Amino acid sequence: MRYGKICRGKFISRPNRFIARVDIDGEVQTVHVKNTGRCKELLTNGAEVILECSDNPARKTKYDLIAVYKNGMLINMDSQSPNKAVGEFIPRLFENVTLIRPETVFGSSRIDFYIEAEGRKIFMEVKGCTLENEGVCKFPDAPTERGVKHLHELIKACESGYEAYIFFVIQMEKAEYFTPNRETHSEFADALKTASEKGVKILAYTCKVSPEEMVIDKPCKVIL
Repeated sequence: MRYGKICRGKFISRPNRFIARVDIDGEVQTVHVKNTGRCKELLTNGAEVILECSDNPARKTKYDLIAVYKNGMLINMDSQSPNKAVGEFIPRLFENVTLIRPETVFGSSRIDFYIEAEGRKIFMEVKGCTLENEGVCKFPDAPTERGVKHLHELIKACESGYEAYIFFVIQMEKAEYFTPNRETHSEFADALKTASEKGVKILAYTCKVSPEEMVIDKPCKVIL
């Protein structure tokens, strides 16, 4: 996921879930927050944030808030960034990919990717998550009811003869393993275990995050 024009700022306040006030070179700007789900624990007074010029004439704000530094780690807050990083990585994951597209087949919500590669038909859901400590998944974009629903839809895909994957994008370069945090969302942890037992394959990769891009890096073990 590569961004265009970016700059840095200091978080001041958040009047509502969609916007934030940010100090950019001494001038207070109103910016659009790309991923409202992650904001509560990450956006604290004085936090260093990364902004991108939106270049969207329909939007009243000039900048999008796309990342924040916390405990020395840059955390990407663009909810679409893990999907785009995985989209770039899929041709390396599967040989001779002929089709990549989003698809809705087994439910009302949209599965992130439908892939065809050498006669294989694959459904894949992507989850971006951050490890504050190796092994502990905090799920900043917490799996909600929708995340559990996606897992049930992947099970239906397996039962219908397709391959199904859930792909975790881990925002910590050196992590070797992680386990879903039951205290964060026990229903999702239970559904993930059931999905694994029903044939849904679980992939997890660490990624390198910079203000300019997110790049899929190395495999990471998932312990259910």
